[in-house]
Amino acid sequence: MSKSPDTHIQAGKGSSARLWFRLLGPLGLKKLDIYIIFKFFSTFFFSIMVLAVISCVIDYSEKVDAIVETKVSGLTVMNYYKNFVPHITALLFPLFIFIATIFFTSKIAYKSEVIAILSSGISFQRFLRPYFIGATFLCLFSLVSNHWIIPQANKQRIAFEDKYINASNFKYAADNMHLGISKNTYVYLQNYSYSSHTGNHFTEEKIEGILLKEKLMADYVTYDTAKKIWHLHNVVIRTNDSDKESLQKIPQMDKKYPFTPADLNRTDAIKEALTTAELDQYVARERMHGRENLNFYFIEKHRRTAQPFAGFILTIIGACIASRKVRGGSGLHLALGIVISAIYIMFLQTSTTLSTKASLNPLLAVWIPNIIFAVVAYILYRRQIR
Repeated sequence: MSKSPDTHIQAGKGSSARLWFRLLGPLGLKKLDIYIIFKFFSTFFFSIMVLAVISCVIDYSEKVDAIVETKVSGLTVMNYYKNFVPHITALLFPLFIFIATIFFTSKIAYKSEVIAILSSGISFQRFLRPYFIGATFLCLFSLVSNHWIIPQANKQRIAFEDKYINASNFKYAADNMHLGISKNTYVYLQNYSYSSHTGNHFTEEKIEGILLKEKLMADYVTYDTAKKIWHLHNVVIRTNDSDKESLQKIPQMDKKYPFTPADLNRTDAIKEALTTAELDQYVARERMHGRENLNFYFIEKHRRTAQPFAGFILTIIGACIASRKVRGGSGLHLALGIVISAIYIMFLQTSTTLSTKASLNPLLAVWIPNIIFAVVAYILYRRQIR
């Protein structure tokens, strides 16, 4: 004869569980809800801690040579990993929540607790309610974190990597840089050295329609970090007013341009360190500067919203799969969960690549895996309630 669900719930109560019952009981949640939410959250946070520690160890092993060489203090390193953990957690959030759901649901299913719950007259829809509650809370927290909290942590993380790990990569900017500084004005630099603050073969062009109104050329330029101005050397200015052209040579001149050397070294990592509002402003500025493919930034913006929903969808899939008691037990469910996770990552990577390389709409690219897996979740759910 099957035990009642309350028997299993009472048997599973420890000091932590009793605390959860006292906290969530006044909210009107039943014992079944509190029990499953407790299992859900405790497994989720435990998996985060384990995988975060593993990720930190792997990351440290890759950076230890640079850390020792630059003689970074232990406190600075600890502060870096304080910001690294939110980054890796946000990056793998859907997989964390999916594996946690698979693991604890499979465990209670193996102990016949799910059978006892369903045989007591509770429907599968009612059984899923605490999963919906838990997933909704985690996904809302992830949504807020992705748009505002994680970018703040990434600012400090990327600053550390730029200063101590990637310092050698910032001695020179990329070759042949083009930059739009206003609607009709464009500048060009053949190369730029950050150590000497010097760039070679500088050109400024002012274009109206199809007419080149003015072209300024300098053999080399230097940036004054104190006055925030550019010193141009051996300048030649060619002016065209459609009727006649004029040529002027100036040994040296100073100009204040609306860009700094930092704008010459535009890396895709910066998108992770900007809040969504800042990201919108950055994209608008990059578009004015003449950057053509901005899909990397649009993907990052849409990913921040789509990722929490992916965690919600994968929670439903995990609950539907792992609630069945099978001969392989938790091992089979975890193996199946890893396979599904790999398929999800493959879909996401494929659609992202199509967006950045083949001009697929970024919004569609980010949501394609969610749409596909939402259909899978619905099919699995319908099979359970038959």
